[in-house]
Amino acid sequence: TAVVINMTESLWIGVAAGLLLGMLTGLLNGGSQSLTSSSMNNAAGIMSYCAKQKLASATNTENIKNQVLDKLGLSTPEKQKQDTSYLDGLQGLLNSKNGQQLDLNTLGNSSLAKQVKTKACDLVLKQGVNFLS
Repeated sequence: TAVVINMTESLWIGVAAGLLLGMLTGLLNGGSQSLTSSSMNNAAGIMSYCAKQKLASATNTENIKNQVLDKLGLSTPEKQKQDTSYLDGLQGLLNSKNGQQLDLNTLGNSSLAKQVKTKACDLVLKQGVNFLS
């Protein structure tokens, strides 16, 4: 029975890996709706997450994030702590325009996962730049 369990476990691991690969590929090749934030509050949190995870240029990202927070009226830590959408972003939870929440932490660290995270960071950073202009 140990062999059967190991084979079943291996099969499920293979299926899960295949599903994750398919999901990551879909996110990478799909429209930007799934990798852009539904709110600038969440986008600002994601920018901070991206800078800390070294998925984007820390200096540029932090500068844009701070300008976005100022424009949103969230320049103080007290106000930031009250904004759940911003706090979600800080944790890597992207509340996307397609209505889904994508946890960037659970995508893994494969090359493909890093590409997806980097694409999300780039798109959210562009959202910030557009919001400021």
